[in-house]
Amino acid sequence: MKVKGTVLNSLGRKVPLEVPGVGKFDPYKGPFSKIDGSPQRAGAPVQIRTAARGRSKVTDSMEEAIKKSGLEDGMTISFHHHLRNGDEVIPMTLGILKKMGFKNLVFAPSSIPDSHDCVADYVECGLIGRLYTSGVRGRLGHLISSGKAGIPVVIRSHGGRARAIEEGQISIDVAFLAAPTCDALGNMSGSSGPSACGSLGYAITDARYARHVIAITDNLVDYPVGMNISIPQYMVDQVITVPSLGDPKKIATGAARITKNPVDLRIAQDTFRLMKASGIVAPGFSFQMGAGGASLAVSAYLEEYMKKKGISGSFGLGGISGHMSRMLESGLFKTLFDVQSFDSAVTESMARNPAHIEVDPSWYANPFNPGCLVHNLDCVILAALEVDVNFNVSVLLGNDGVLRGASGGHCDTAAGAAISIVVLPSFRGGVCSIKDKVRNVTTPGETVDAIVTERGILINPRRKDLLDRARSARLPVVEIGDLKSEVDRMTGVPDPVEFDEDDIVAVVEYRDGTLIDSIFRVL
Repeated sequence: MKVKGTVLNSLGRKVPLEVPGVGKFDPYKGPFSKIDGSPQRAGAPVQIRTAARGRSKVTDSMEEAIKKSGLEDGMTISFHHHLRNGDEVIPMTLGILKKMGFKNLVFAPSSIPDSHDCVADYVECGLIGRLYTSGVRGRLGHLISSGKAGIPVVIRSHGGRARAIEEGQISIDVAFLAAPTCDALGNMSGSSGPSACGSLGYAITDARYARHVIAITDNLVDYPVGMNISIPQYMVDQVITVPSLGDPKKIATGAARITKNPVDLRIAQDTFRLMKASGIVAPGFSFQMGAGGASLAVSAYLEEYMKKKGISGSFGLGGISGHMSRMLESGLFKTLFDVQSFDSAVTESMARNPAHIEVDPSWYANPFNPGCLVHNLDCVILAALEVDVNFNVSVLLGNDGVLRGASGGHCDTAAGAAISIVVLPSFRGGVCSIKDKVRNVTTPGETVDAIVTERGILINPRRKDLLDRARSARLPVVEIGDLKSEVDRMTGVPDPVEFDEDDIVAVVEYRDGTLIDSIFRVL
């Protein structure tokens, strides 16, 4: 991807000032440089819809719905990823668009599930001409990292995507939204039906701002849907029915599954010990965990401790697990704010608990939302692929330098939480997880307070208060450089991955819209 001029941002990362076909960018200058004291910002208009009088918006087929939407080559389409690896809507819709002869579309899903290798096919055939996403994995990751995709790619956090839509940087022409339950006028619910996935949080922003919204359902019910309406009928233009949206049993797979690995369980245990030592686990505290297995396992230790001590927290946030929904029902948290549900237990909780609240990603993590929930977090537990001695974190590139992860809400929550803790094993695949310099910065070290490995707890020098508490509790605190040297001696230091830094294949936006890093072609 040819770019127009590059500069070094405040982290010393090479970023372009403009991406052809996308627009101009400012370099990252710090986690709060654009947030603190920021003046009011101009926003994109919310669509005003008109429709012929009637009692049904049901259209006979996807092809007919696409024709009625006014979609043309070069326009922007969006999807949500709440069904995760069980989703069948994205591949089905892209296949139909290809058959209809569309070209050069801007593909702007909230993320791309691991199972959707087919997206690479649609890049190669020219259906997709630009890509905006949070996650890039599998064959698509290899295609982009090799430089063979040849299209502009922008990776955004969940909060950053919501901000970009609200500011108009992402202008969605047609949103194709999987609706586990829907009525004839377009009221959607995610908490019932054969493909129930719980929260439809990421889809809410798309529905609010898209020029045209198509609800896709495998459970068309009598009007009105009733309780738990995720997206109301006034945001929907058409409804189509399909045999199946996918398999909700595959939501809780891969990253969104609690670990049984003894190394990860050790990490989870020490993470919880650090939380206790910090004093953060107290009446009224708020909490979020990432989707990684070790992160989710922390909730089991937390649940037991809160019950024992009679502690009731304020709210749980983010992608909600079964542990968190049980903690709500047992009174350990007063409220859950759910932008994404990770298993069927969560879906059932949302259906029956008024304090289990579905939230959109702007409310969740948009840094320019005055009610941004992550800014009220006390503690967040996050996974990582690698970290460096300056506490910078990458969740995008594997040891081979290939894209294989997702930005998600990582940098959003790390910036907002009073204590942000990153968990990861000290090595993966025989390679140390701690680098002198990460291959890509997703979350800046300025916002990371601690890193927990199975070989010790690493505290950011910026957090002397946390370091003193950890040492007073006799936790296994080690210097990050010392641990890196220890693991390097054990595993050996592999030859560095070589990149062509004259060939930027993707850019990584920080949550405020500045560029925090670039992804270069792997040689």
